[in-house]
Amino acid sequence: MCLTTRSGSLAVAVRVLLSFAIALLHSLGACFRSQREQALSELSLRQQLAVLAQTGRRPRFTPLDRAFWVLLHRLWPRRREVLVVVQPETVVRWHRKGFRLYWRFRSRRRPDRPRIPKDVRELIRRMALENPWGARKIHAELAKLGIEVSLATVSRYLRKQPPDPARRQKWRTFLRNHKDATAAMDFFVAPTVRFRLLYVWFVLDHDRRRLIHLNVTANPTTRWVTQQLREAFPWEGALPFLLYDRDSIFSAEATATIRNLGIEPVRTAYRSPWTNAFAERWIGTCRRELLDHVIVLGERHLRRLLAEYVAYYNAERVHTSLADSPAGRRTENRPSPSAKVVALPRVGGLHHRYAWCEAA
Repeated sequence: MCLTTRSGSLAVAVRVLLSFAIALLHSLGACFRSQREQALSELSLRQQLAVLAQTGRRPRFTPLDRAFWVLLHRLWPRRREVLVVVQPETVVRWHRKGFRLYWRFRSRRRPDRPRIPKDVRELIRRMALENPWGARKIHAELAKLGIEVSLATVSRYLRKQPPDPARRQKWRTFLRNHKDATAAMDFFVAPTVRFRLLYVWFVLDHDRRRLIHLNVTANPTTRWVTQQLREAFPWEGALPFLLYDRDSIFSAEATATIRNLGIEPVRTAYRSPWTNAFAERWIGTCRRELLDHVIVLGERHLRRLLAEYVAYYNAERVHTSLADSPAGRRTENRPSPSAKVVALPRVGGLHHRYAWCEAA
């Protein structure tokens, strides 16, 4: 017990003597400082004493105190020797925070970026809320209303969405060189409320992404496909090329029918659905914008839903790459300052078309 007490007292005495020696060395070093450094050292120590006297046990710094230490941090390289109540890293953090606040203030005061009107900002958010659209599609829809606003401005008022790598288009060489003279056909399935599968066959024009023909059946056969081809291309030589995959239903009989219509058949590679990119993308669009939101009751119900969607898709839906609808849609200018933008529901309210309407 006595040995432990004596060891503790000896350790305390050693720490006191060490602190005294360090303080003595600092005092001797003060004799060689310049008058400027001595004044700055005294000013910093007095400021720390003032903070401790005002705040008590745990110091709390005001914005003025922080500004003082940031200024001292920039003007005096030997500031670390006198810092007691605040760490140097804290001063650096205050400086970076002030830097961010300064440039945030400067950015808000830029005179060369005028804010768009409040009603246009609300319209952008409204379109994003009512439709599964991105910035480009909203920008194109605004252009159809005669509202001139940049794509960057539209993006600034939308929530950022991470890019979807699965939506990137591949195998572009053939489609880029022949898209104005090529159509594509394909099948996709839609489940019904009774867990049956209905088959949807369609032909899509590559040039304007226009749906040329579409039909539904529960029992697809080669003879049924050939009849749909005759209805889709009633005159000979309607298009130079028709692109389709290697599904067994597109048999030699269907290929012969395509050639008899004056069209050159082009088959995709084996197990390469991405080579029919436009058709695959339209299938995904139809699922996301229609079929994922409804329960199909039967063949007649699905045919009616698809007819409404195709009419909206061809005539009114603004396509991203075209900045227009596939069939072409005229631009509407604001008729008067009192006119308001109204939403016209399409496909049962899943989508909307926007137009100007005079206020009542």
